[in-house]
Amino acid sequence: MKLRDRLFQPSIQPKPEPPTAIVNSEVTVPQPELLPEEPTPQTSIGPSQQELEWKQHIHKKMLKVMDLSLITSLEDHQARSQIRDIGKQLINSEALPLSQKQRQSIIQYIEDDILGLGPLEPLLEDKAISDILVNGSHSIYIERQGRLESTLLKFENDAHLMKIIDRIVTRVGRRIDESSPMVDARLEDGSRVNVIIPPLALDGPVVSIRRFRSDMLGMEQMINNYHSFTSAMGQFLVACVQARLNILVAGGTGSGKTTLLNMLSQYIPAVERIVTVEDSAELQLRQPHVVRLESRPPNIEGRGEITIRDLVRNSLRMRPDRIVVGEVRGQEALDMLQAMNTGHDGSLTTIHANKPRDALTRIENMVAMTGLQLPVKAVRTQIASALHLVLQTERMEDGGRRLTSIQEINGMEGDIITMSEIFRFERMNVVERNGKPLVEGRFRATGTMPSFREQLYRRGIPLSVDLFDPQRGEGWGMH
Repeated sequence: MKLRDRLFQPSIQPKPEPPTAIVNSEVTVPQPELLPEEPTPQTSIGPSQQELEWKQHIHKKMLKVMDLSLITSLEDHQARSQIRDIGKQLINSEALPLSQKQRQSIIQYIEDDILGLGPLEPLLEDKAISDILVNGSHSIYIERQGRLESTLLKFENDAHLMKIIDRIVTRVGRRIDESSPMVDARLEDGSRVNVIIPPLALDGPVVSIRRFRSDMLGMEQMINNYHSFTSAMGQFLVACVQARLNILVAGGTGSGKTTLLNMLSQYIPAVERIVTVEDSAELQLRQPHVVRLESRPPNIEGRGEITIRDLVRNSLRMRPDRIVVGEVRGQEALDMLQAMNTGHDGSLTTIHANKPRDALTRIENMVAMTGLQLPVKAVRTQIASALHLVLQTERMEDGGRRLTSIQEINGMEGDIITMSEIFRFERMNVVERNGKPLVEGRFRATGTMPSFREQLYRRGIPLSVDLFDPQRGEGWGMH
């Protein structure tokens, strides 16, 4: 007997059921009266309302005539082939008034529900989407080119969404329930997934997926295509990486910190041994001698956790030429500073902060989290000695990620860490162009010469004085 025949149960002849319509509920966000804004754009990704109705109808019939235990025991390509064959037979038996393309779409949606991540599958396949945000079963948003868009996709109900969530977390050996209602995980392609469910999430399960970019942006792309900074700023940054300066990249969520860190890492010499430390592996270093370390959360019994601080400490014993920490967010700040001050120069890391000065304050607070009663001046002196540059990134209203400030840390004056800005982005205006907001402004040097310019020269990395000429500003978005 063929497997296809075994998947059917001849004794069960379900009566035709009318398709159940899925209500297309729109989420309306109240707009402030004094500051009207355009509604969130909606993308056409996903099935039509008619396709959703028939998909649900065919799916229910398929579940009645299929043996899911046999399907799940097959290889993925075999299981999908069986589902396609059964789906075609059911659609033909119903004599549905659908085109060939619509029939293929319905079968694909059913495949994704049974074997994949349901409505999220077409979004994960679209490389232009950077974030997928599920706010309950009937609201799915995406971020594309820095702007949020709502989609037509939705789950049937919270139970359907929870089934997909269980599928995600079990693949990475985790669990989620009322006793453990939050999970941080990583998909096979490296994308970061955060899940939070009731009772903590009041309006249903919430899933946030930060996409893993498979192609690493280079200097030319960030300058010419994304206008993140200018060629003069790029030359300066390359020189600083090659001269083994310690660099801190600061910015808010989604402001491009990791992207900039990836770009800078391309200019680390291939002869050096690099150790990377991350919560979720996102760095894409192409050098031949790279050791990648990733932290580990506690298991179900609450044991076995390996923190970023543990990995930073261990990396010091691995004879690294450079240590690259994906993000510093806790007690590991102290170990990172000590590494930078004890011969591990050229280190790179990121931090969440809205301003360069705030970044230093956050590091100071993180050092205090260790519980060591260190004098404030001693901590600030260590910060001033360890770090050379702070790069501030920002995601703006038009979706662009820009390097808004490059500041050098000069040292200490009394109890204060002194800083001097070398490059900045000066905002001029926000205008509407082609129906979208556009931030007008210009990148320019402040005229301040970095104090380590002579150090770069002695290392054989000369920098032209013209790079720091404030008259060389390059405009962006201006007429």
